Amino acid sequence: MIRLLFALFLSLSSVLPALAVNPDEVLADPALEARARAISAKLRCMVCQNQSIDDSNAELAKDLRVLVRERLTNGDTDEAVIAYVVSRYGEFVLLKPRFEAKTVILWGMPVILLLCGGVALVVAARRRSAGTPGAPLSDKEKEELDKLLRS
Repeated sequence: MIRLLFALFLSLSSVLPALAVNPDEVLADPALEARARAISAKLRCMVCQNQSIDDSNAELAKDLRVLVRERLTNGDTDEAVIAYVVSRYGEFVLLKPRFEAKTVILWGMPVILLLCGGVALVVAARRRSAGTPGAPLSDKEKEELDKLLRS
């Protein structure tokens, strides 16, 4: 029974993203529809912000999906459609930011933070190992230690 419910859950969860695009939005030409889906997957929903317009059910996402399909049917290239949407909504509309001079920090920050963390770990390890050594054992303590080790 649990397996059946799990299988039902998986099948429904895999269908839900496909339901975001309404049947009246789908283009008759499969090649254009595939291009529209690919472009829509690259564009951020400005309402949901962490979803693509292809996955979102927001009205703005629907309007953007229709806009993408209209521009493609008018003969625009994929790059022209993306450039048009970026010109209207800014770079934030792209789910994957472009690698440009102004986004170098954005792309380089994970590497910089990883290096800083590694340096901090090395410094902490060296400080810990360079700590002050303990006082030497007295003769009585050495004898007790020998007894414990022999027994």
